[in-house]
Amino acid sequence: MSRFWLALSLISALAFIPGAAHSKAPAGLAAVAPTPPMGWNSYDYYNWTVNESEVMANADWLAKHLKPYGWRYVVVDFLWFKPFRGDYSLTQFKDGKPLYRLSMDSYGRLLPDPARFPSAAGGAGFKPLADRVHALGLKFGIHVMRGIPRQAVLDKTPVLGTSVTADQVANTASTCAWDDQMYGLDMSKPGAQAYLDSILKAYAAWGVDFIKVDDILNPYHKDEIAGYHAAILHSGRPIVLSLSLGPEPLSEAGFLDENANMWRLSSDVWDDWRSIRSDFRLAEIWQGHSHDGNWPDLDMLPLGKIGARYGRTANIQKDVGRYSKLTHDEQRTMMTLWSIYRSPLMIGANLPDNDAWTTSLFTNRAVIEVNQHSRNNRLIRGGDLPVYAADAASGQDKYLALFNTTAATATSSVALADLGIRATIPTDLWTGKKLPEAQGTIFASLPAHSSVLYRLHVR
Repeated sequence: MSRFWLALSLISALAFIPGAAHSKAPAGLAAVAPTPPMGWNSYDYYNWTVNESEVMANADWLAKHLKPYGWRYVVVDFLWFKPFRGDYSLTQFKDGKPLYRLSMDSYGRLLPDPARFPSAAGGAGFKPLADRVHALGLKFGIHVMRGIPRQAVLDKTPVLGTSVTADQVANTASTCAWDDQMYGLDMSKPGAQAYLDSILKAYAAWGVDFIKVDDILNPYHKDEIAGYHAAILHSGRPIVLSLSLGPEPLSEAGFLDENANMWRLSSDVWDDWRSIRSDFRLAEIWQGHSHDGNWPDLDMLPLGKIGARYGRTANIQKDVGRYSKLTHDEQRTMMTLWSIYRSPLMIGANLPDNDAWTTSLFTNRAVIEVNQHSRNNRLIRGGDLPVYAADAASGQDKYLALFNTTAATATSSVALADLGIRATIPTDLWTGKKLPEAQGTIFASLPAHSSVLYRLHVR
């Protein structure tokens, strides 16, 4: 463990003294995610079937086209340990018996399926793939399902470094409603934390920089969240901890501040306006809870080409996906909300299929600056015409986002006094155009589902 990370781990551990009050992330969490993580995730296009060559095709494209704008993470989502058997079914068990085996080591730790990830053969895990991603100047992440594999429980595999076995630490009453590979962990049992420590030490050895833990927020599994955070500290490697999927209780905001870098506010967001509108409501509930190291997560960006492998056919080559069904106005509105809210930015598309429009959404430096470095982000007005504001990273300039979530054109306005200024010359950050000076009040006529994002230059 490096001295730097050891010091941050000790600071974080001291921050968890019972009864202590916190309003921001401990130093260790802030160090690994000082700004909202930006990257690519395999799920929206590939479902659970992504393979090594497809991951690298997206990593190469990201490194070439998006890395200069701050995009860094390459995340392999969902069931990378599961063999492809000719269909997209998630089911592993029937009548209590497994239909197939997952790739797993002798300590009940899941391994990448070697047919899908050839470099993982022989127990190498994701290290060879992570090394290739790191060589591009990027960071590598994986999705994991909460708990311990049912296969390990049936096999009674030993828990590394203990005298207990998987069946002795599992909570067999704690299952996922939509996936049957895992049981939850009973964190009160000796060896449960040791199991999490063992998998995080494996991930650290592979070079993992980011883990997304699923089925942990809704229903809410507080003890297991704390267990994953502790395991990251024990691993000796700085790893971003992302939790999925929401919604989760707002009353847990302080605990999440102390134990995670990202937590999903919503269920899966797709390319329909209903999903985006729902996130506006959740954003209002959670506004004010973003800090360095803590980023309430509005979910991935279903922009570009998505939705290829979702059960239409067993022939992967015939599943070609679709371009986002959101209108251009709706896509800009999504990017504007995610940016002014400082949500993590994770692209769900197959990047090599990006068109010029989609790429333009991800390469607007002025908009990315709002997401990465704005301060004092706040809701000015909620409802159907939400207004958000923020301060520029330096100087007196402000950011202002006006939204129309209704189905008809509407005029939105805000008193400049509410932003602490009297007059301004706005710049539209999406077009780069300077607008006439505004005094007293700023107005915008907004078509349905559209928005504007301004930088307000203060004289």
